[in-house]
Amino acid sequence: MTPQTFASLIGEIRAKRPLIHHITNSVTINDCANVTLSIGAAPVMAEAPEEVEEMVSGADALVLNLGTLSRNQVNSMLRAGRTANSCGIPVILDPVGAGATRMRTESARLLIKRVRISVLKGNAGEIGALANAGGRVRGVDSRGLDGDPLDIGKEFARESGLTVVISGAKDIVTDGIRAAIVENGHAMMGKLSGTGCMAASLVAAFAAVCSDHVTSSTAALAAFGIAGERAAQKTSGPYSFRTALMDEVAGLLPEDVIRQARVRSV
Repeated sequence: MTPQTFASLIGEIRAKRPLIHHITNSVTINDCANVTLSIGAAPVMAEAPEEVEEMVSGADALVLNLGTLSRNQVNSMLRAGRTANSCGIPVILDPVGAGATRMRTESARLLIKRVRISVLKGNAGEIGALANAGGRVRGVDSRGLDGDPLDIGKEFARESGLTVVISGAKDIVTDGIRAAIVENGHAMMGKLSGTGCMAASLVAAFAAVCSDHVTSSTAALAAFGIAGERAAQKTSGPYSFRTALMDEVAGLLPEDVIRQARVRSV
């Protein structure tokens, strides 16, 4: 797991243009579509139960995002997730707001139980809530968890058989055996709604070309963090930063990742 490996995955995404099927939230759906395009993949946003199975059967990865949740959407997620499993397609679950309400927490747990999730990506509060580690969430924002996030993430990954990503000022990626800390990123990324959802889209794009989901998730977060650092150098406010962030993802070169990735194994 080296910067050279991360860089090669960007080339693979742009060469293969994998199709990333999203069942996601209405707040950030456009940003998720555009960041997927910017990295070189192809997005499709489809949640109607009448078509999700057919749509996901032609995709290369599936994102399930609980941001604006409904019972009908959960049913579509279950149908799409089971089809993705039968097709060998990686499933990325972003349990937005898990821990804030019973419905969100129970829906995330139901999806983990009924669908073989490849990567669970959430903030510390969301992961802590699902791991029964005292995760605290207000709205969709993390208020932390009880204990060390790395230890909790590793234990939860071992117990659940998932690759777990805990996003934050420093991102954690672990499958319970291996673990990496991604130190790329910028504080401006926390001042803009939707960067967590965009990160899930990039995790899916990288998972579509790499079956080692610790490596693929680490690469995705490093790439996104580098783009955030570069965008922050060119802007002074959150909305100009949003535009620059998309441009920097689109313009990111493999050699940029080799030079600028700050990742350590722990």
